[in-house]
Amino acid sequence: MPETQMYSVSSKESRPVVKKFLARPQPEGFGATVRRSIGRFELKYFDPFLVLDEFSVSAPAGFPDHPHRGFETVTYMLQGAVTHEDFEGHKGSIETGDLQWMTAGRGIVHSEMPASNGTQKGLQLWINLSSKYKMIEPRYQEIRSKDVAEAAKDGVNVRVIAGEALGITSPIYTRTPTMYLDFSLKPGAQVRQPIPVSWNAFVYILEGEGIFGNSHSSPTTAHHLLLLGSSGYGLEVWNKSSKSLRFILVGGEPLGEPVVQFGPFVMNSQEEIDRTMEDYENCTNGFEKARHWKSESSVFLGF
Repeated sequence: MPETQMYSVSSKESRPVVKKFLARPQPEGFGATVRRSIGRFELKYFDPFLVLDEFSVSAPAGFPDHPHRGFETVTYMLQGAVTHEDFEGHKGSIETGDLQWMTAGRGIVHSEMPASNGTQKGLQLWINLSSKYKMIEPRYQEIRSKDVAEAAKDGVNVRVIAGEALGITSPIYTRTPTMYLDFSLKPGAQVRQPIPVSWNAFVYILEGEGIFGNSHSSPTTAHHLLLLGSSGYGLEVWNKSSKSLRFILVGGEPLGEPVVQFGPFVMNSQEEIDRTMEDYENCTNGFEKARHWKSESSVFLGF
């Protein structure tokens, strides 16, 4: 069940857009391409969000065996399918519209590889965990596309990955309080979405162009990340174009803790990072099963 939240809002005005970034393609993993908007040099961290990637991958490229500790990954498929496999024996595929919410906690080693022909596309968001949760046992929450909470009204459709919108609530439990909404607006439609006071929030545009925060602003097009200011009740969006608009609105409660990151490890101090590196290299303290494990895809590809 989702964590219970008391959502309060501030003024009646929409939150303004305070920064805008274009996510440009860059190589990642083994032959894959990502558009990284959070976790790049201009925006290393947007508390509690560590990374946002829009990925595109075709076999045999992908993301072979790699570790994580100290945060959560949220994978949301936009096109095609990806097979996930980890050293705990968990294996499966997520397809278009499916969601996997993985809590890495004290440690996981896994692979993410294309599960079908053609190009597989999706989003992966990394959400930081507070110090009290960084060393918990790994867990998964997976939801098939048909089971994602969804509502439509006045030309607006929303898929509620986490949090609530248009009167519906996601079943996802978020240790770091988070909202994750996939909006589609028909031409001429508009939407007003509350955002809890004190939460950081951003928009990432997937398709089309829209006007965000102020009806007199210029339209913003696909692959742009918009950081929202802290004042205002939430966000207002208009689609004044002749084509559909699709974007995600993501918000989260800031942790306000020190962040020390070394690649796929995110802790609160350099000492904890050093200990994590030792744990991983020695296959101890959560990484024991990494000693004799390789994913089927890595064996097949000769990694």
